Amino acid sequence: MRHLNPIDQLIVQSDHALRTIFGNPVTTERKNPSNDTSESPLNDTERKLSSGLMRVNHSGEVSAQALYQGQALTARLDKVRESMKRAALEENDHLAWTEQRLRELSSQKSILNPVWYCGSFAIGAIAGLLGDKWSLGFVAETEHQVIRHLDEHLEKLPKNDLRSEAVLKQMKVDEAHHATVALEGGGAELPWPVKKLMAAMSKVMTTSAYYI
Repeated sequence: MRHLNPIDQLIVQSDHALRTIFGNPVTTERKNPSNDTSESPLNDTERKLSSGLMRVNHSGEVSAQALYQGQALTARLDKVRESMKRAALEENDHLAWTEQRLRELSSQKSILNPVWYCGSFAIGAIAGLLGDKWSLGFVAETEHQVIRHLDEHLEKLPKNDLRSEAVLKQMKVDEAHHATVALEGGGAELPWPVKKLMAAMSKVMTTSAYYI
């Protein structure tokens, strides 16, 4: 594999950021899990609720992309770097699925996505600089918190919004797998204060993205 110089890295990272924030992400080409589920009629209140929840999940995937890219950039071991890149590719599926669902709901993405991306990329890069075991531990804890959010959203979704439900259920399966891979790869348990700080930052993002 050719080693990328700093200019190459800047071009690659800029391209990835633009694809993530403004659309056209590179995916694994897995089928959207909602493809075989029929659309059910939603009233205005239900559509607004589903749109807000899916916007939060889309913004979460924007942040996930940035985290993984930042961590891959500063990872020390090749196997960890490749693991981060593979997880980012699978997360891109989630990005595409949630964006498609927002279009189906006649809704829009969060206008704050560039902010989430830049902040998350910086956090990911810092985590990678701290060492691979902490970077992997950060991945595992992030995924565990995402799973808890997905469980909450599955409870809140309108009961007849089966297409959104199908997407979120598959996302939950994938996030659990990423957490397991990170821990098996040597991820360390994060200190309690770090976990609480991550949860607080996540709360800011999810609350803002629901409305904006």
